[in-house]
Amino acid sequence: MFPERNAFRSAVGSAILALLFIAGAGSQHAIAQTLYAVVPTSTIFPGDTISAGQVTEVEVTNPNLAGGYSSDLSQVVGKVSKRTLVPGRTIPVASLRDPFTVERGKSVRILFNVGGLTISASGSSMQDAMTGESIKVRNVESGVIVTGTVRPDGNVEVAQK
Repeated sequence: MFPERNAFRSAVGSAILALLFIAGAGSQHAIAQTLYAVVPTSTIFPGDTISAGQVTEVEVTNPNLAGGYSSDLSQVVGKVSKRTLVPGRTIPVASLRDPFTVERGKSVRILFNVGGLTISASGSSMQDAMTGESIKVRNVESGVIVTGTVRPDGNVEVAQK
């Protein structure tokens, strides 16, 4: 009836098939990539520090698995669980945190720097904190509560006002 229309449809159909073939070849390459996930081998409870013996890497066989899970042991070992982690299930990265540098009620060294002079005193942490966080510490000798910043070595540095 309309030979031009059929020729156009044939050309468009061929172009679409070519695009699908090219797209299919690219997706086959993506499928060939092996993905891994870290899963617990036993139940891990909130507050537990994760050791290498509690987790293992497994191959991801479900290509539709949602992201956001730990894919390498280095992302998990040494971290603290925020929630219960079940054996054989992926570990969401959001379910992990770094361990506290200073724990509530533990002894700490309070440091006060003025110019070249450093004054130190024994203290007791009033809260949990990680490196770089500001916390309250009670001076054991005087009972005075001061606010300072946690250093990587576990000491608390009080800044002058």
